[in-house]
Amino acid sequence: MTRNRQIILLVVLVVVAGFVWSFETNKHTPAMQMAISIQNYKPLAVENPQIRWPELERAQKTEYKSNGRNPFSPVAPPKPGDIPKPKPKKIGPEPPLPEPPKPTESHLPPNLKYFGYGTVPTGSPRRAFITDGEDVYIVTEGDTLLGRYRILKIGNADLEFQEISSGLPGKAPLEEQAAPPSV
Repeated sequence: MTRNRQIILLVVLVVVAGFVWSFETNKHTPAMQMAISIQNYKPLAVENPQIRWPELERAQKTEYKSNGRNPFSPVAPPKPGDIPKPKPKKIGPEPPLPEPPKPTESHLPPNLKYFGYGTVPTGSPRRAFITDGEDVYIVTEGDTLLGRYRILKIGNADLEFQEISSGLPGKAPLEEQAAPPSV
């Protein structure tokens, strides 16, 4: 670097330092800002700052009378003309309510057949074997079958399930298939 460039760089750095120094000296510290705000404080214009004893005693002797409105609620109380009159009560027994319809059992589609169950020796839950023609599904308790049935219990004689869309329970009997003829 030549001597002229060094001098120009020194001058530029001194000018930048001067700008930074001038901006920093104009800033006030928080303590100085607080002192300035205290000096500029103007008290409220109060004629007589003394306690007014007669007004205080009068306020203490007042008695609260409610108008029926809850002071903590934004809802206004009903007007006296808006209050509905009570309906006369009927004398005699009330008619019984109709009983809700009892849910019926759901059934697996005829193409699905529960044909067996099994367990793995490691103590895992029982598994049910369900066939749909050529396809075989293996499910455990709590699984869903075809996204439509939740398996509740796998028993020796039947399979308990629940249809997910309607919540109806159902049972499918264990269907034993005949052994194929030996060759």
